Order: sequence, then C-alpha cells, then structure tokens
Amino acid sequence: MTPHQLLARIEKQPLPSALLLLGPEAYEHRRLKTALMAAVPAGALTEHDLSEVSLAEVLDDARALSLFSSERLIWILNAESALPRGRSEAESEDDGGGGSAAPLHDYLKDPTPAVTVVFEATRYDFEGDDKRKQERVRKFYSAIHDAVELRRFAPHEARAEAEALLRRAGMQLDPEALDLLIESLGADVARIAVEIEKLALFSGQKPVGVDEIAALVPEARATTIFVLVNALGRRDRTRSLEILDTLSKEGVYLPLVLAFLSTQFRLALVAREAGLKSAGQIQSHFNRLGVSVWGSRADQIYQTVSKFTKPQLERALKLIFQADRGLRDARPDDRIVMEQFVVALTA
Repeated sequence: MTPHQLLARIEKQPLPSALLLLGPEAYEHRRLKTALMAAVPAGALTEHDLSEVSLAEVLDDARALSLFSSERLIWILNAESALPRGRSEAESEDDGGGGSAAPLHDYLKDPTPAVTVVFEATRYDFEGDDKRKQERVRKFYSAIHDAVELRRFAPHEARAEAEALLRRAGMQLDPEALDLLIESLGADVARIAVEIEKLALFSGQKPVGVDEIAALVPEARATTIFVLVNALGRRDRTRSLEILDTLSKEGVYLPLVLAFLSTQFRLALVAREAGLKSAGQIQSHFNRLGVSVWGSRADQIYQTVSKFTKPQLERALKLIFQADRGLRDARPDDRIVMEQFVVALTA
C-alpha cells in the first residue's frame, strides 16, 4: 500500500486494527501520523518503543480498555527491535509463523475493537544492503495485512510535491531556484518542506530566486562549487582563486569541496568515455546504472564534459588525488593545498 492509498482509506473507512510502516521517508511518515492522529479523539495516542519494552507488553496495553475513550491509537517505535537475534538465516525464515512473533499473531486473531496499533519500521531502505533486512522485518510482521511502503521520493516526485507545498504557502519560486533547492537537499522532501517554510517567513509575498536560496539554504552553497568547476574549465585562474576565497570565507569545509570536485570529474569522465552527447543521455545513462542523477545535475555534468577533454579530466583526477593526500598531512593548511591544486590545474 502507498501512503496516498492509506490517506484515501482513512477518509472513507474506519482505521484498521494494525498497520506496518516500512521505509525511511520522513515526510510521508509525518503526514501519515498527523492524519491518523486526526482520526482519533485528542489524547488517544499512546507511544511505545520496542527497544525498551517487549512486544507482548505492547499488545497487553492494546488489550486494555481505556477509561477515557474507546478509540485508541498505539504508536510503536523501533519495530525492528522485536526481531530475533543471533539465529541462523534458516531459523529466521520462520519468524512470521511463530516464535517471538506469536503474541502478534494471537492478538490479531481477536484485536481490540476501535484500537489501531501502528508499527513503525523506518530503519531500513528498499535498496542495497538494507533490502534483505527489510524483508526480514516484513516477514516477521506478516500477520499485519496493511503494510505501507514509505519509499524515498524520486527527483520528479520531489519537485511535484515541492510545487504543491509552494502553492499552499502562497510562495513564488523561480524554476531555477526550485531546481537548486531540490538538488541541494538531495530531493529529501522533509527537508524541502522545512526550507520552504523558512523561505515563506523570509520572503513574504516576494518571489524567491537563486540568490536567496544560495544565501538561506546551507546546502545550496554547493552551487558555488559548480561555478568553480566552470572557472577551472576556462582555465581562469584568477576567478577560480576568487571563488575559493569565497568558499573559505563562508566557512565551507574545503576537503568537502575537493570531494565534490572529485565526484563531478569522475562522473564527467564516465560520461565522456561513454560518448554521451547531451544532458538527457547523461541522465538516462547514470539512472540505468543505479546512480540517481536528475535534470539540473545532468546539465552540470554535461557542462563539465564540454569544458574538459578526456586527458584533462584524467589529469584533474590525478591532481585531486595529490591534493587529497596533502589535506591528510599531519598539519595541512587546507586553503594553501587547495590554492596549489587550482594553480596546477589552470597551468
């Protein structure tokens, strides 16, 4: 079940006896919790943490009748903590049929009327190393038929949600500024929502542009690094050193600047070796490889590809390696190391 499906169900039907929330998406999690709390009387929420109490204790509370309201919402944090530990994989596969999951199976055969128990399992993602762990969680809680997947927003989904948030806030944001906000925050809608709230307080009814985003959203300072890449591409040593000075005065951690440059040049080298001729091809190529690249980032990679030949990209990566080694010396002066890198690359 998706969050939207659950929200639609809440509006039309009584709350289910049990829900399982899977995944790390904080924005959807907050929205669902708000909607579920609104569906029960005030003060009907009880929270438990399975890292502190047992599953059996939580379900005993669910069976208890409240003196104040027949409707209750019991919210259970760290649902992953109930899973058995120190058992073999073969034994773990039986978790859903009994063992320490037995109290849940017994409870759901005859759940307390008007009580909704929500198990929150937000520790593991749906991809990579977490995928197998989350499957164990899902299997352990297999008695719960209503599982909601809180998947991270794709960049285009984050943009659509950000546009909806802007409309509700009555804000005007330039398209370029919106791209910058989404990219600098990694399409994390929970953080985007917070920044939009802050920007709304700052701007009032005035349109917000790239300059305001760069000034008010800390992560957006990374765009200055793209300006540095372009200056390096033009072999403009003076401008490159000026940008480096700006980054230093803003208190940006220079090793992170170098790490960002390394990623940018590596992606550009891959794109050039693959013979990619446009930002669209770059976006499609990296997304097929499992590397999340959205439109504006693909444009930036394409700009780097267009300014550097393959030998120049390879040389840039060698210089980045040397600068990285210099930053790891016993007592390095980060700014001097970075200035030496800029001078060498623009020679």
